[in-house]
Amino acid sequence: MASQSRYPVKNKQLRLRLYQKEKAEKKKERRTARDKRKREREELGEQAPPKQKPKTIENMRVADETIVDPEDEEVLADEQTDEMAAYFDRKQTPKVLITTCQKCTLKTVQFLSELEEIIPNSEVHRRKSIDMKQVIRQATEHEFTDLVVINEDRKQPNALILCHLPDGPTAHFKLTAVRGGWEIRNHGRRTHHRPEVILNHFSTRLGHTVGRMLAALFPHDPEFKGRTVVTFHNQRDYVFFRHHRYIFRSEKKVGMQELGPRFTLKLRSLQQGTFDTKYGQYVWIHKVRYAGFPVKLSQGCSACCSVKTWTQVEGSSICRILYYQEW
Repeated sequence: MASQSRYPVKNKQLRLRLYQKEKAEKKKERRTARDKRKREREELGEQAPPKQKPKTIENMRVADETIVDPEDEEVLADEQTDEMAAYFDRKQTPKVLITTCQKCTLKTVQFLSELEEIIPNSEVHRRKSIDMKQVIRQATEHEFTDLVVINEDRKQPNALILCHLPDGPTAHFKLTAVRGGWEIRNHGRRTHHRPEVILNHFSTRLGHTVGRMLAALFPHDPEFKGRTVVTFHNQRDYVFFRHHRYIFRSEKKVGMQELGPRFTLKLRSLQQGTFDTKYGQYVWIHKVRYAGFPVKLSQGCSACCSVKTWTQVEGSSICRILYYQEW
């Protein structure tokens, strides 16, 4: 209807050609203006006006009230007294235990071996039939500082639990889009150098805690000789993990090669202390919503149970799994 009002032509194909012609003319005008600005910047040099910033979804977002200043006195005071303070004060060296659910398949085992190569001073141990609380107790006795548990569903990794030892906190992530290094085209070969760690957009109070937990997995003083970088990029509450190697081609150009693996995390809950689904105190839980309204849990279920929750909403049964782990 919009094309008919713009072009008073009854023939559909003719209207389409008129629209394509107008679109090509606008594109040519934009290209001419862009080339003109480029020539002006080259002529003016340092006195040239700053470049225009393109409009993106991120820079047009409404300001979040929970975003805090990293130099705020209250934030700095909390960081000096939280559970990760010993790591950031260089009083503690990370030692990470990586394990799985009780029954895991080949895909999960391969993912664990890649995590062991990325995280320095980490060890992979078989879970067998040991209870989660017993795993935490044994890891604490062997002076591990962090525990990473990979859960799977339908023979695919689907969840990650990060527990900072010995006093917590514990974060539960949904794990998606897992791709091993061998699945990435033109991937490089990983080395055992300590990587550099980049944390992007962990700017809220919750983001500060999660970012510090992720940073505490890697030791200080990266080995710049290896030129490897581990990136945790937080965008719209999704944390994207990437592992690259960089090379300086010239004074202004840098080349990147992905090493793998790559995966995406989404925070489901944050709990004080170590893993405890029965008596644990949850700081934050992802709220499940349907059509803009929170979904009420049925009787006998809670946000931390390992049971499928069925709720009747507008005459239809909806299955929501809030905290499903195969312990």
